[in-house]
Amino acid sequence: MISTNQFKNGMTIELDGTLYTIVNFQHVKPGKGGAFVRTKLKNVKTGAVIEKTFRAGEKVEQARLEGKKMQFLYNDHDMYYFMDLVTYEQIALTKEQLGDVILYLKENMEVVVTMHDGNPIGVELPIFAELKVKETEPGVKGNTVSGASKPATLESGAIVRVPLFVNIDDVIKVDTRTGEYITRV
Repeated sequence: MISTNQFKNGMTIELDGTLYTIVNFQHVKPGKGGAFVRTKLKNVKTGAVIEKTFRAGEKVEQARLEGKKMQFLYNDHDMYYFMDLVTYEQIALTKEQLGDVILYLKENMEVVVTMHDGNPIGVELPIFAELKVKETEPGVKGNTVSGASKPATLESGAIVRVPLFVNIDDVIKVDTRTGEYITRV
């Protein structure tokens, strides 16, 4: 159990048997009456965001999450398969469970699968991913690093803004948190 005074963005709590991630919280001390904590909570399973108000100092259950290092093997339509690097056990997650993670997921990539009571609930990607450019306008001699950018479609299906000198089949480094181009590899 944790107090509402210990809330942090990204923390996962359990309310009425459902897991929620704290998206945003704000301590409010009105001139009259007791202090309270206003929060925005995202349902881990459905992705729905709700607003909930707690009394200051109220106790809530913090979810016990475990991170397992796994390797992404392949996807089969809407199912994505991962293998535990220690036990070689395989699990499958749906496209809905992964969300935007699939934009930067590449075969044989090592990720951390978040587990709650033995059930997978999400995937954390490495901060940077190296992906090949599959489609973009051709680069022209004289294009430099600074200045304009163009869209490029990567092997994973993500569309990223890249400098004009990047060509098809170039491998680029992308920040998986923001989807921004970092450098050409």
